[in-house]
Amino acid sequence: MTLLGRELILGVGGGISAYKSAELLRRLQDIGFGVTVIPTRSSLNFVGSATWEALSGRPVNPNLWNNVHEVPHIKAARGADLIVVAPATADLIAKVANGFADDLLTSVISASVAPIVFVPAMHPEMWSNAATQENVAKLRKRNFLVIEPDEGRMTGEDFGIGRYPEISKIINEISVFAEINSDLLGKKILVTAGGTREALDPVRYIGNNSSGKQGYAIAKAARNRGAEVTLISANSHLPKIDGIRTLEVSSTQELQSALVAEFPSCDVLFMSAAVADARPLAPSSQKIKKSQLQTIELTQNEDLLAQASSNKRKDQILVAFAAETGAIDIEAAKVKLTNKGADLLYLNDVTDGAIFGKDQTSGVLINSDGSTLKCDIQDKDTLADLLLDHARNKLG
Repeated sequence: MTLLGRELILGVGGGISAYKSAELLRRLQDIGFGVTVIPTRSSLNFVGSATWEALSGRPVNPNLWNNVHEVPHIKAARGADLIVVAPATADLIAKVANGFADDLLTSVISASVAPIVFVPAMHPEMWSNAATQENVAKLRKRNFLVIEPDEGRMTGEDFGIGRYPEISKIINEISVFAEINSDLLGKKILVTAGGTREALDPVRYIGNNSSGKQGYAIAKAARNRGAEVTLISANSHLPKIDGIRTLEVSSTQELQSALVAEFPSCDVLFMSAAVADARPLAPSSQKIKKSQLQTIELTQNEDLLAQASSNKRKDQILVAFAAETGAIDIEAAKVKLTNKGADLLYLNDVTDGAIFGKDQTSGVLINSDGSTLKCDIQDKDTLADLLLDHARNKLG
């Protein structure tokens, strides 16, 4: 299984160790998850909704019958990339193992196709009970991860197996189970996407065919790997991506202003937007008559890539993109990479409109050390992770 995003439901069962899940929530946030807490009604006797709302920054709904018109259990189930139930009581394990769905949490679990993790915590006698062990076996047979509880001090003077596991153990087992890659945690990634437009008059513009799909794919992949992502989107009609700060621009000068503001604080810049090389020297405030359109006087736009490179710190990585038609000239692209001061350059052939607006791409990745990597036809999502791998390696 592969974790596609970073939306997690933390289900909280009605046990005394519910308070430990407050720390688990924080650690899940640390590895890049947005966490929505769904407590059982009984768990609110131990930790109240106000605590979960304050820690998660999100509203808490413990009741299946609130906002029924939104069908909350289906909405939550479809939006979750991972479900973690901690603590999982003997009662909660029994309900899920035997298909009960009589509250919001168990209904969400019943409706979800996401990876599901149970973190049992209960008294030793309850954990070793034959019914509990049979129910745990049922969950594991269904490919749920049930983390073994620790041995130690319980409430009162009790001691034995059933203690809420250490947070580090839970995070490690979840990460392996759900294949969570957090190698960009703590990094700030800046991505430009789409194509700039230069107004000729209020109706017409000079532009290009870039859809923004590659930039959006990079932004989403970086978010999924734990990065803090800012996306500067130029005239793309793609939907916004949850968890990504998106700035919308239109012209090259607007994109330039956004880069000046955002580039200093990023670790990696992916310049995937197609930037117009020139703009009308004197755009008209009124629609130009057809008879007056014989010629358009242009002036060259700033080279935004070169400008960013000139202000680049030694610990920043700059990834450039180039689109050519006809035969790919790798040697010329290497010169361009050097002249622009980039660390990596992705070069592709867009002859006859290839790649623009498509879900797949192909090209050549050129490294500043002179090495090249041919990228055969692949999804733009696949290329996004490949580019992030190389940028991460450059960061060290």
